[in-house]
Amino acid sequence: MAFSSKARGVCYSLALWALSGTPRAAVSFSIQSQHTPLCTHRALSTLSTSSSLNMSEQQTEVDVGANLQEVIDRIQVACKDNGHAMEDVRLVAVSKTKPLALLKQAYASGQRVFGESYAQELVEKAKEMDEDNVQWHFIGGLQSNKANMLVKGVVPFGKLVIETVATAKVANKLNDAMADFEEKKLAVMVQVNTSGEEAKSGVTPDEAIQLCQHIITDCPRLDLMGLMTIGAIGDISNFETLSKCRDSVAEALGMDPKSLELSMGMSGDFEEAIKYGATNVRVGSTIFGERDYSKK
Repeated sequence: MAFSSKARGVCYSLALWALSGTPRAAVSFSIQSQHTPLCTHRALSTLSTSSSLNMSEQQTEVDVGANLQEVIDRIQVACKDNGHAMEDVRLVAVSKTKPLALLKQAYASGQRVFGESYAQELVEKAKEMDEDNVQWHFIGGLQSNKANMLVKGVVPFGKLVIETVATAKVANKLNDAMADFEEKKLAVMVQVNTSGEEAKSGVTPDEAIQLCQHIITDCPRLDLMGLMTIGAIGDISNFETLSKCRDSVAEALGMDPKSLELSMGMSGDFEEAIKYGATNVRVGSTIFGERDYSKK
C-alpha cells in the first residue's frame, strides 16, 4: 500500500524525532527485556545507514542493576569454589568515562565503591555524587603534579584510595596533600608491573619492597593498603606473580601477608584473580557497558 506524501512526511518527522530525542531512563533494576519506540521500516528507509546505526546506539539500554547483581553472583561462586569468604573480596565498579546517572543507578542498587582513571573526572564526580559513604578508587596513572588536586578535590566528599602509586615522588606528594586533613590517612596501593610490558606503569616486583618501605617509613599520612597490578590480557601468571610479590614484601617488612590486599582482575578475568587470592577486583564494562573513549 502506497503512502500519501503527507503520511510519508509524518513518518519521516517521527524518525528524526526518535534520533534527536533524549533516551528514556537507561537502567532497570529487574532482569527484563527493554523496549524502545521504533518508527516503521518505511520511514526508516528514508534515513542514511549511519543515522540508523546512531539511532540503535542511542536506544541501547544498560541494565546496571541486573549487571551488577550478575557480577556479585559470579564473585560469590568464585569465592565458594576457591574457599574464600565473600566479604573478603571488594568489588570496584569501574565507572571511568560513564555519565554520573549510571553511577547513581549503581549506588541505588547498593554499590558503594567506584573506580576512576582520570583525576579531573574523579574530582567532578565525587563532588556531584555528594554521598559521603562512597569509596573512590583512583586506578589510572597518577602524575605527581595532579596529586594535590586529586586529594583535596575528593577527600571532602568521600573516602579516597589511590591504587597506582608507582614512585616515591608520587607518594611524597600524596602525603603532603593530606596535611590539610588532620586525623585522616590516605589509603594507597603500590602498583606492580607484573607483565614487564614497557607500556604498563608500576615498579618491578623486586622494586616493590623499597617503595613499600618508603611509604611506611617516610609517609606518615599514608596507609599502605596493598599491591595492585594491571596484568597482560589473558595471562593469569600475573596474578601468581603479584601474590608472590606480596609475600616477599610482607616478609621483608615483618608484616602478615594477609594484611596487604591484592588488587587484580578485571571484567574478563576477575574470577581467575579471586582463585589466586584477589581481595579487590575492578569490573567496568560488564556492569556499565562498553566505553566510548572518543569523549575523553
